[in-house]
Amino acid sequence: MISRLAAEIDKEKYRNLVQIYKKNIEKELGTSISEKKVESREYQEFKSQFMPPHLTLYENLCNISEKILKIKPDKKYEATLQEAITISHLNVTPAGTTSFSYFAPIVIILFGSLISYAVFQSMFFVFFFFLTGILVLRPLTKLPEFIANNWRMKASNQMVLCIFYVVTYMRHTSNLENAIGFASEHLAPPLSLDLKKVLWDIETEKYSTVKESMDMYLETWKKWNMEFIEAFHLIESSLYEGSEQRRLNSLDRSLDVILEETYEKMLHYAHNLQSPITMLHMLGIIMPILGLVILPLMVSFMVDPAKGMTAGKLAIYISTIYNVTLPFVVYFMGKAILSKRPTGYGQTDISEDPHIKKYKNVLIKLGKTEVKITPLIFSIVIGAVLLFIGISPILWHAVGLQDIGFSEEDLASPCGHKYCLLGYRDTETGAEGPFGLGASLLSLAVTAAFGISIGLFYKLRSMNVIKIRNRAKKLELEFAAALFQLGNRLGDGLPAEIAFGKVAAVMEGTISGSFFQLVSMNIKKLGMGVKKAIFDPAHGALVSFPSNIIESSMKVLSESIKKGPMIAAQALTNVSRYIKEIHRVDERLKDLMADIIASMTSQIKFLTPAIAGIVIGITSMVSNILGKLGSQLGSMGGVEGQPAAGMEMLAGFGQGIPTFYFQIIVGIYVVQITYILTILANGIENGSDKLNERHELGKNLINSTILYCLIAGSVTLLFDIIAGQILLTVLA
Repeated sequence: MISRLAAEIDKEKYRNLVQIYKKNIEKELGTSISEKKVESREYQEFKSQFMPPHLTLYENLCNISEKILKIKPDKKYEATLQEAITISHLNVTPAGTTSFSYFAPIVIILFGSLISYAVFQSMFFVFFFFLTGILVLRPLTKLPEFIANNWRMKASNQMVLCIFYVVTYMRHTSNLENAIGFASEHLAPPLSLDLKKVLWDIETEKYSTVKESMDMYLETWKKWNMEFIEAFHLIESSLYEGSEQRRLNSLDRSLDVILEETYEKMLHYAHNLQSPITMLHMLGIIMPILGLVILPLMVSFMVDPAKGMTAGKLAIYISTIYNVTLPFVVYFMGKAILSKRPTGYGQTDISEDPHIKKYKNVLIKLGKTEVKITPLIFSIVIGAVLLFIGISPILWHAVGLQDIGFSEEDLASPCGHKYCLLGYRDTETGAEGPFGLGASLLSLAVTAAFGISIGLFYKLRSMNVIKIRNRAKKLELEFAAALFQLGNRLGDGLPAEIAFGKVAAVMEGTISGSFFQLVSMNIKKLGMGVKKAIFDPAHGALVSFPSNIIESSMKVLSESIKKGPMIAAQALTNVSRYIKEIHRVDERLKDLMADIIASMTSQIKFLTPAIAGIVIGITSMVSNILGKLGSQLGSMGGVEGQPAAGMEMLAGFGQGIPTFYFQIIVGIYVVQITYILTILANGIENGSDKLNERHELGKNLINSTILYCLIAGSVTLLFDIIAGQILLTVLA
């Protein structure tokens, strides 16, 4: 009772003190202070710009589902859902996400089954959509957690840099609110969005102090990232230290804590990663592709046009399994592996920088004019040309043109020669095919249309930007030494305007030297001040070297130099040490992941396309042999058109599925698996780094697709020649 009364007295004193200050301010300003609540829109505008379109779509679907079919989640699970929704900044309710998780499967089962049955008149797709609806129920229920895990992975990948920015700022200015604002300006989303939300909660008076708002935010990381919380608590404790030395030691310790514990957690992650990656490799690559070897035998029995099972229909069924179901399974398995990745030292995607955006296009110089062409045009044109070449056998047959034969005559062949371009075979229900060797080889262009066109789009979109970032990364590697030298020059008492020129002369020929030379030239020739020479939006040195670490270091310089050259020298020396420590830990993390990344790279670049290409060759040979044996042996030596004794099993083989369709299914699956494994490998090595992901996708999709097409084409040609020799021996 006494403590409660004391608390009320303290609150009353606080209110009285606020009123006194308010009256003094009103007197100074000559105006009254409005009691209106602060309504800052910075956070909301920032959120609306950053939130991906698919998340906005998910929010709308959840809200619509809640109105149509309102289902409340289990009370025990509701708190987990709400936590995930809060972390992801989603404008939905737990009831909305639960309603959508039930409403979507119902729609999939009902409409998917009805439409597919109306189009294909087959129970396969009715069963497929029913099973799909049942299986997606649990993933959709867990989708908010999945989104929150992705958010955490992206945010945790920026936490080392977050602590770096906060510590760097607080070394020269002990103000937590300004330090958090400084970090939010230099970090990319989503962690920048979280930090802006911390400040927004203070402005809207949800919390009274920045420490209270920050502590409430840190609670959301309690289960996943204790080192981030410990580091921030050390930063907060530095505000209460009595001596300057102890304050600085506390700040330095906070960065050491997050770096040391990041390495330890990544070590455990690397050790535990081998088993899931092996399982993903077996389920996603080895078993599906090797399983294709037995498919020619299966489909030879299954294809029966008289019963409505044509080769084309069977190809659609196989494609549904291999090009829809399996890629989704492998993708979500990979995402589950990535969701457990701990904090890393991620790279910043600079492609959205206003000065860099133009480099996402293909730049062609016509005299003094620079023409920008979107990569999408090149990829669509090349994809359309390759696709037309790939489906030309079907178009050739559709317009009624005569088949073309190659090699010696063969009266049993559809075209009258040993090898055919199309190779359509007559059946009871019409022509089936194309079975020809020429069509099989031309079908590789369909795979190339998807793989090369998509890869070309990513390559052209990231090619120029990645060069700029690589140059900035080289600068970052050298920048620690360059900052140390700049700090020494300032410590010697030289003005910053002269110090930049001195360091540029010493480091001539390096990227750092070029950066400092550009700053020095802006000062000397354009008459700019130090701040404008670095940050000017048109001519500043940072336009040519976009890097948040460099930008933040220069901002620290421009802020600390106001307090004198010695303070600026000490600030730069400490920033130099921090950058070296972060780089050292980053290199150790790469060493941990080296074996796993090397294994995945070999799968992407060689093993997957090579295995798939050989399988296509084997399939072509087996299909060729079985198809001809089935059609020719069935009429040998029988009575009244019945097969001869002992030939019943061979005569039972149907036409099978043409290699033309089979190759397209496998080829597209290779493109899909290459795409998924590239995203996974980049995520494991670099965390959330979209620019490097796009660059790797461009390289891997083009290289893997070309390798697959070369191997599949060569092996198919070779094995078909072998098959021809086998048939000559058997039927002789």
